Amino acid sequence: MSGPVLYLDGVSVVFDGFRALNALSLTIDAGELRAIIGPNGAGKTTMMDVITGKTRPTAGTVRFHEHDLTKLDEATIANLGIGRKFQKPTVFDALTVFENLELALKAPRGPIACLRWVLSGESRRRIEATLDEIGLTARAHDRAGLLSHGQRQWLEIGMLLMQDPELLLVDEPVAGMTDQETEHTAALLVRIAGRRSVVVVEHDLEFVRALGSKVTVLCEGAMLSEGSIDHVQNDPKVIDVYLGR
Repeated sequence: MSGPVLYLDGVSVVFDGFRALNALSLTIDAGELRAIIGPNGAGKTTMMDVITGKTRPTAGTVRFHEHDLTKLDEATIANLGIGRKFQKPTVFDALTVFENLELALKAPRGPIACLRWVLSGESRRRIEATLDEIGLTARAHDRAGLLSHGQRQWLEIGMLLMQDPELLLVDEPVAGMTDQETEHTAALLVRIAGRRSVVVVEHDLEFVRALGSKVTVLCEGAMLSEGSIDHVQNDPKVIDVYLGR
């Protein structure tokens, strides 16, 4: 893979006179891992809502490859290969870890297909490979409700991976995690990137540093700074409006 997969140019979102995004421009390359940081109200969630079709921009261009995302609904955008993980994990507690991944498997979902569904050897291998990737092989047959908070986050990431997205949007994945779980999550996202593009919204700067990726700082709906974590942490503008608070 090479070149940009996601392209935002001059994107603005106005809610009742409040400008949530202000002529935001952003490009995400194929296989790139990008961290998005910024103060509360900076527009991070609105940006992800625009990319996934939940919010229509007031102005600007949003493209995923050749697709104009501003003209598509959420389901169509998801089927194009854009997956989103929200801050609060949504897994099926009564099902096992394996069953959660099986349910998330990209497959025909019509009534007849569901009635005739049989897990193939190839699908089982995909699930087992994903279990290994997210570090939950030993918990495969445990109910998801028994997992720790961090493990539930990893399971939801695994469920997204079963959909085989090309672009993965991850919202504050390490909130409430232990230090060990945070370290595991950083390593997991680094492994995932390369084969697919990953955009991570996060407040924990030490976690962002562990990702080793380019960092984009948003403020008042616009890009404030961009570069390495060291660059943005030493940018006077960032210190003034975000880090210095």
